[in-house]
Amino acid sequence: MFQLTNEEFDLIFQLGTSSWGGTRKLPYAFTEHGVAMLAGLLNSTKAIEVNILIVRAFIALRQFALGYAELNQKIEKFMIETNMQFSDIYQALTEMASQQEKAKKPLHPVGYQTYKKQE
Repeated sequence: MFQLTNEEFDLIFQLGTSSWGGTRKLPYAFTEHGVAMLAGLLNSTKAIEVNILIVRAFIALRQFALGYAELNQKIEKFMIETNMQFSDIYQALTEMASQQEKAKKPLHPVGYQTYKKQE
């Protein structure tokens, strides 16, 4: 069990303020291992049921965190791959533009030419 810091408390209770101005002391929280240790001390059926629900909540949070990390890795991999693809496309377009510049030749005018009479 540990006591929350002001920053942690603000993250959890951003909108929850009471009519008497909030808590006077920072609350305590259990770690996952603390909840598991507490389960060995509890004797009432209601306390055991609540403890089981808390442990399940910790398990769900861990699975969510692992899924989030995996999703983050997939997004980073996608960003790297697409960045490389855009780099290849940009390089190809630059090369095509330079080839077009080299291929441009001055064109001879098409049509009739008029001559001025000399006096």
